[in-house]
Amino acid sequence: MILYAVTAVIFLVIDAIMLTLVMKPLFTRNVGDMMRDGLMLAPAGLFYLAYVAGLVFLVSAPALRDAEPERAALHGAIIGALAYGTYEFTSMSIMKNWSWSMVATDTIWGAVLTGFSAWAGVVIMMRLQG
Repeated sequence: MILYAVTAVIFLVIDAIMLTLVMKPLFTRNVGDMMRDGLMLAPAGLFYLAYVAGLVFLVSAPALRDAEPERAALHGAIIGALAYGTYEFTSMSIMKNWSWSMVATDTIWGAVLTGFSAWAGVVIMMRLQG
């Protein structure tokens, strides 16, 4: 439970900064007319709760058990690229005005954020335990 909480805080804080400074302006430029005026918290919250739970279950807990934070970084990055890429490439294939810059930025961001969050959560837990 502590690993989940640590990873979630890292993920959410860093993602909130990126969403505010980079992703919102990028999406506004390309698909601004399709964006809501305000955020719907329930769907966003459900995504983040489930995504971090999956990350911890599939990546962070096994890496912590084996004391391999580098593996958490690599496997987390792969999960992040797959998850964010799924959204972006699917959107690119069916939505008007979707741009390759959105696809590349968000897919790379998903890999970096997820890999870093998994790695940092494992490192922090290793230090707390030892």
